[in-house]
Amino acid sequence: MEKNRALLDVIAPMNVKIKKDSLILGENNAQCFGVISYPQSAKYGWLSEITNIPGTVASISFETVNSGEFLEHLNKNISVYASEARDAKNELERLRAEQAEKSGKQLLKRIDIGGEQVGLVSTAIMSVAGDNETIGKISRRQKSAASLIKCKERLLSFRQLDAFSQISPTSGKNKNISSMIDRVMPLSSVVYGFPHSHGGYTDDDGYYLGMDGAGGLVILDTWKRSGDRTNSNMVVLGINGTGKSTAVKHIILNEFMLGKRIIIIDPEREYKDMCKACGGDWINAAGGKGKINPLQIKVSSKDTQDDDSYEDNEEDTEEEKLSELAIHLKNLEVFFSLYINSLTDTKLAIIKRSLIELYKIFNIDWDTDNSKLKAEDYPIMEDLYNYILSEAERMKDEGDDQFKEYEDIARLFEDVAKGGDSFLWNGHTTLNSDAQFVVLDTKDLQDSSERIKGTEYYLLSTWMWAEMSRDRTEKVVGVFDEAYLLIDKRVPQTLAFLRNASKRCRKYEGSMIIISHSVVDFLDESVKMYGQALLDLPTYKFIFGCDGENLKQTKQLYNLNDSEEELLLSKNRGHALFFAGSKRMHLNFKIPEYEKEYMGNAGGR
Repeated sequence: MEKNRALLDVIAPMNVKIKKDSLILGENNAQCFGVISYPQSAKYGWLSEITNIPGTVASISFETVNSGEFLEHLNKNISVYASEARDAKNELERLRAEQAEKSGKQLLKRIDIGGEQVGLVSTAIMSVAGDNETIGKISRRQKSAASLIKCKERLLSFRQLDAFSQISPTSGKNKNISSMIDRVMPLSSVVYGFPHSHGGYTDDDGYYLGMDGAGGLVILDTWKRSGDRTNSNMVVLGINGTGKSTAVKHIILNEFMLGKRIIIIDPEREYKDMCKACGGDWINAAGGKGKINPLQIKVSSKDTQDDDSYEDNEEDTEEEKLSELAIHLKNLEVFFSLYINSLTDTKLAIIKRSLIELYKIFNIDWDTDNSKLKAEDYPIMEDLYNYILSEAERMKDEGDDQFKEYEDIARLFEDVAKGGDSFLWNGHTTLNSDAQFVVLDTKDLQDSSERIKGTEYYLLSTWMWAEMSRDRTEKVVGVFDEAYLLIDKRVPQTLAFLRNASKRCRKYEGSMIIISHSVVDFLDESVKMYGQALLDLPTYKFIFGCDGENLKQTKQLYNLNDSEEELLLSKNRGHALFFAGSKRMHLNFKIPEYEKEYMGNAGGR
């Protein structure tokens, strides 16, 4: 192909002055480096760490080599490393030799058995700036970045013009430079770390989520349906201090700005300031304004249209055939099992029978249209307690031995009806809000038992689901912070409820965000059937830093590769492994300053 002289004249510098360790290109100073050593194990997007630094230009080339010759050379090196490990004079030398031997064997297996290509990679980098001081800063940053990923760079003294020739788009590989910086590497390691393989992730609509590992923008539309993006649900996992709360607040704020309704269960009072800043309803759900009467039947949305595309349509339809009272009795079984640890099947059957009779007294049966009832039309826990107590007295007078069971149940209910727990659950429902931003705060229950906190969390979850499913035209985001509180190994139905809501959510234009610091709790054998599904179902997954058993089970659950595992093990704040369907990427949450003004001081910021 004939050279385009006009183009060359445009891109070539006005003049070039060559020095020992630098160049002068027109009005700019420049300094060229070459990478002469690479890490033994490739980090996720590793090349982007040294080739995307502002003020630099990079050239990366890869040239395949004969695999047979390379394997022979590699085999000899492995033998040398093994010998060095045996003859090492100290522990450090032995560990280094063993690691080199292990890496060599892994590479040998990938090439010989896996058929992977190997070649010579050549990386040259040029710092460019208008003055020497800035050049020095850029070069120091460049060297520091290389050191962090265990690369070594060399200033190409006396070869600055050759290096510029290799980096310039007007020339190809320079033999003098190649002889200095060519290094053998598997093709997959180069491609896996190549900066331009991470070009961001952009939907046509949506909002700025963050930046990928190479600095590319990630624009996400969580409501997009295509391919394997089948729902708008999210799961956010990671240990404390890794940036989960900040990331979730960023997501919530952007969903809110796009017109979605937000409802949050907040056990740690992390969202109060944000709620106030957004003009929402902050509700004390620990016995204050946000009281829920457990005996009030939730009014459900009735489906009048077929949805053959929905994966659980048959299961859903069966539940929708049940009356609201029947569904509510199932939920009350879970509620009472959570609240009373010693509840037997016999006692539970008596409670259900008593509830049905009590509802009849209040003119509520299987066919009642509950949408026409007010909160004051329902019985409260004290009514149930009094009914069971009166039944016990009647049976005792009639000589029915079953009165003892009724008396036992009455004693179990005394605390919730008239005692220390009555402030939470004895009374008519006062929780009511049509605001676009609602926070259900349970911070005041922090000193209560796990039993009380878990029971209230479940009750709030049922209220939230009723809100999410009442209008299928309204997009609602339900946020379940500290979702592990809902886990009770004795009562796996709590997670079953959440899993079923997660599966049905898309029918009602809903999105659920499950947040927890531990994956282990969800994968315990007693609840794994539901817990694993709850972590698998969401289309969008944000996995922040973790270690130990959490990292081990996360790796198994999501089939992480070594580089993804390394990303999580680093536990860098604000960095996460992000899933959008089957696509995975390193995500860096760089939050705009104006958003931080809305986030408040609690939790992540």
